Amino acid sequence: MTVYVALLRAINVGGTGKLPMAELKAVCEELGFSDVRTYIQSGNVLFRADAAEVEVEQKLDDALGKLLGKKPGVMLRSRKELEAIAANAPFPDAKPNYLLVSFLPEAAPDDALDKMVAPDGEEAVLAGREIYVHFPVGSGKSKLKLPALKPGTARNLNTVRKLAEMAAAMEDDR
Repeated sequence: MTVYVALLRAINVGGTGKLPMAELKAVCEELGFSDVRTYIQSGNVLFRADAAEVEVEQKLDDALGKLLGKKPGVMLRSRKELEAIAANAPFPDAKPNYLLVSFLPEAAPDDALDKMVAPDGEEAVLAGREIYVHFPVGSGKSKLKLPALKPGTARNLNTVRKLAEMAAAMEDDR
């Protein structure tokens, strides 16, 4: 069985709605996923599933859409993908909690950063299905405008590393 890390968009931070992690775990178990584990309250869930990524993503998004009244958007990544994302993070001098990785449902177009407005000195790097953004003043105070981020969900580098570590532990527990 494959270990997946699901990153949900707009959960418990505005947008789609509130979702207790115990309820998220129950939804995943009802879908037949096993070894379900959540991490913090922002919609991170790890589990094992036999199906292909696209099918798992769709099943989870559909089930959450029924529960919440609107599909939140689900981005799946593997342990290896998360490890590579963390290892290849640009901005080596950035504090990990000031470097956010936006996970997108599909690769952003090459011109995705062209419309960026960064009044607080934010910097961004496009990397396939992810966009790294360094927020020198913190993301909460930032006035960054970057339309390419809208379909995705962001996690700081500390969270990405922790999710990769949790996925590794699950794979090692086979």
